[in-house]
Amino acid sequence: MKKYIMALDAGTTSSRTILFTPDGKIVSIAQKEFPQIFPHEGWVEHNPADIWETQLQTAKEAMEKAGAQADEIFGIGITNQRETTIIWDRKTGEPVYNAIVWQCRRTSEYCDVLKSGGLTDKVRRKTGLVIDPYFSGTKIRWILENADGTRERAEKGELCFGTVDSWLMWNLSGGRVHATDYSNASRTMLYNINTLEWDEELMQLLNVPSQLMPEVKPSSGIFGYTDKALFGAEIPIAGVAGDQQAALFGQCCYKPGDVKNTYGTGGFMLMNTGDKPVFSENGLVTTIAWGLDGKVSYALEGSVFICGAAVQWLRDGLGLITNAKEMAGIAGSVKNSGGVYFVPAFVGLGAPYWNAYARGSFFGITRGTTRAHFVRAVEDSMAYQTTDVIDLMQKDSGFDIPFLNVDGGASRDGLLLQIQADLLGRNIVRPSCVETTAMGACFLAALATGAVSSTDEIIKLRSIDCTVTPSMTEAERKKALCGWHRAVKATEVFAEE
Repeated sequence: MKKYIMALDAGTTSSRTILFTPDGKIVSIAQKEFPQIFPHEGWVEHNPADIWETQLQTAKEAMEKAGAQADEIFGIGITNQRETTIIWDRKTGEPVYNAIVWQCRRTSEYCDVLKSGGLTDKVRRKTGLVIDPYFSGTKIRWILENADGTRERAEKGELCFGTVDSWLMWNLSGGRVHATDYSNASRTMLYNINTLEWDEELMQLLNVPSQLMPEVKPSSGIFGYTDKALFGAEIPIAGVAGDQQAALFGQCCYKPGDVKNTYGTGGFMLMNTGDKPVFSENGLVTTIAWGLDGKVSYALEGSVFICGAAVQWLRDGLGLITNAKEMAGIAGSVKNSGGVYFVPAFVGLGAPYWNAYARGSFFGITRGTTRAHFVRAVEDSMAYQTTDVIDLMQKDSGFDIPFLNVDGGASRDGLLLQIQADLLGRNIVRPSCVETTAMGACFLAALATGAVSSTDEIIKLRSIDCTVTPSMTEAERKKALCGWHRAVKATEVFAEE
């Protein structure tokens, strides 16, 4: 008898597996961190073997914790760090180079060349994206140009490209499945979101052979089956979505105008815009939310590169906290940041600034500044960046945003949610289960396997944990945001040569 849905959550710093019941209840969780590789300033890599091995380990551990057998699992849903780029041998499965992570800025200069060539509007019209090192296309080109022999092998059809979902499906299926879904394809800067196909003109422009590319499929459907040797029986791989689109789905944002923010390693705001793409005039990107029931839904997105990663830095880099749970207590020990602003541009600034050269900065430090003020400024920075994006999202879309759905690890922090409500001047809504990224993958797989019947059924399963209301005056809000924008401007000025 089928009992479970398995969600593989392939994050930026760790791999997790969550076993759910079909109605979205968590049965077991397993998680393992893997190493971050920083070969040069602004470069970020992962060993693809680490991603696969930790993901497989957590899958087996989650099954063991629940006492689950493979034949009791309806299907597997996969959600993943998106733009991270892997190229591997089609026969052996051996990567030709480390995974280049979405945070990596090594292709900044090449992106400048593309921009100076007047290609910004063309790329935006076709892909919905801005030209930025964030996306996969220039990462693919870099590997082909810099890893010995890869271009020739790629042109012969000997290599596969994939984002992390494709890499996991390849390994889960024993090399039988080379595929991705609409949501992940739309993050490559090579996929035409209007025609729903790999764009020949952009592929030629970046000199990426078409033989590399995976088959693109709807987000909910049977992609293939796991190799029987892995779990003891074949399990359908039945749902795939990039992590932020999966969180939008898990938050039940199924109608145009629905918005969520995920506070993870980065911060990612998505708004469902329905069956037609909305193209931003303010530095946001247009992306595919998911493919379901023969239809494609689109979303507006603002990507903040550093949120939870700044908390890690406070812990590991500066030693100002010993664990993330301390954050709210230390930050809450002061009334505010004491005029200190932190701009977390460790790997540049994302939406709406898109400055690949900016770097992290503190401003407003005085002799009275304490450890608590630094920690509070880092906490504030998550909310400031989110506010920038939400304000522009409302302007671009024309939709009113009465409240913001939140999820991700940092959304458990009540102080952060209060700061966010104050700066936005809107209510913040947190669901009972903040594991909405994994839950979205779960429900996409559940729909494909018949474990649930419809999105209407999923909406009925949703429950709300808390609603946080604003307490800051409009004058206080404007003053705080003015200081933040001055700090961002100063950061960008410092980055100029």
